[in-house]
Amino acid sequence: MSVSIDFTKNNGLIPTIIQDNSTGDIFMFGYMNSEALQKSLQTGWVYFWSRSKKKLWMKGEESGNKLKVKGMYSDCDGDVVLVKVELIGTNVCHTGNKSCFYQKIL
Repeated sequence: MSVSIDFTKNNGLIPTIIQDNSTGDIFMFGYMNSEALQKSLQTGWVYFWSRSKKKLWMKGEESGNKLKVKGMYSDCDGDVVLVKVELIGTNVCHTGNKSCFYQKIL
């Protein structure tokens, strides 16, 4: 990894945005710790840190709706990550929706 990621903020967690590589649609938001980031880089599948379960998890390990990494980008401060993915499956959200961002506010 040639970019420096700042894990000193936010208790060692990096806000992570998941975006469809082909459409640009935003699928979801989660958190990665350094282990999740490294595992995502090494395997090519998206891993997160579960704040509630206090453990590493691969997106789709239970549902089968996996996220294949196509590109990874850091913001200018090195404290947010954008992951462009290919969805292997039908949906990303646990509700059955393709994206977690389906509830319109305005």
